Amino acid sequence: MTIGDLIKDLRDARGWSQGRLAQEVNQTFDTTLTREYVSRWECGKNRPGSFYLRCLSAVLDVPLAALEGEVDRRKFLFNTAATAIAPVVASDLLATGFATRLAGGPSADDWEGKLATYGTDYMSMGAGDIQRRVSGELVVVQQQLDAPRLWSVAARLMTLYAKTFPGSDGAKAVNWYRMAAAAADESGDLDSRVWVRGRAAIALGYEGAALGVADVLADQAMAISDKPSLGLLNAIMGKAHAAALRGDMGSARTLADQGRRVFDRAASYEQTSDYAVPWWRMNVFLSLLLARLGDEREAIKAQEAARLDLPATLPRFATHLEMHRGLMIAKAGDKAGGVQYARTALNELPPAKHSLTLRMLMGEVESA
Repeated sequence: MTIGDLIKDLRDARGWSQGRLAQEVNQTFDTTLTREYVSRWECGKNRPGSFYLRCLSAVLDVPLAALEGEVDRRKFLFNTAATAIAPVVASDLLATGFATRLAGGPSADDWEGKLATYGTDYMSMGAGDIQRRVSGELVVVQQQLDAPRLWSVAARLMTLYAKTFPGSDGAKAVNWYRMAAAAADESGDLDSRVWVRGRAAIALGYEGAALGVADVLADQAMAISDKPSLGLLNAIMGKAHAAALRGDMGSARTLADQGRRVFDRAASYEQTSDYAVPWWRMNVFLSLLLARLGDEREAIKAQEAARLDLPATLPRFATHLEMHRGLMIAKAGDKAGGVQYARTALNELPPAKHSLTLRMLMGEVESA
């Protein structure tokens, strides 16, 4: 099966025309893809480059490896079709939802405990495992939304769920981030409203994805409250990354300085939770930002600072730092050397520890 065949079959499975696929890519990534070019891919006259492979991975909701030919495409498509509609799973989820409604479900304190566990698990588990678990939790919590506090729980779960989709600039991820923000508003909780938007902004900004959405969510978080908090910090740093990727170096540096000031007042002592921003994680944010800005000296300082406190139990983040170094090498003019450096770092990490963000970062190095 060629890549053109796979694109056509995945497009047909969604009931999309070639024009609709082009439109989905253009709306999500602000590109100018045409129906005619999609047709040329499907007919085998052209092959999508690395950028459009990432776009297709996001809008068609498939692993990039399937498009790149790293897995058997025909087997992948068969497995996808076989699991696209799973009556047993759907039945189980429906039963769980009704049982929860009848029995009342976990208490708010129980949910906070679950969220703490997911925050820790997210740092080391694969996106697929987290997605399967969180999808079941969302079915349960949506049956309990009679209390504002549980809207806050739902909003934070939805934010985590959004981060598990391939290429978090896909339409599905963005839609979940927006719903999470709306759910947080229903809670009436100021901290949740800021945190959900800020976490979405840093996720999209760090990944270089859907920058317009990252900006909007960051601006909303900053307008809701200027009180120093982890949510505000995430929003500021997400907006800084978006500015750097657009080439607005002055704004990116100003925002980075603002983020440092907020960090000084709101940093967390918790080291291994997605809900925390300790010293090492702030320096991971800065490492990539400074690499994108071409500030090699300061980027290396941030990388060294991050390594000092980075827990040994989180090797994925050590890989992030090495790939930032690869991006610096590529941007300095040695593209082949930078790509090789980043690819070596990624290959040294066990595949089970890989994340969607790392795959997108590899794409950024390759296109630097």
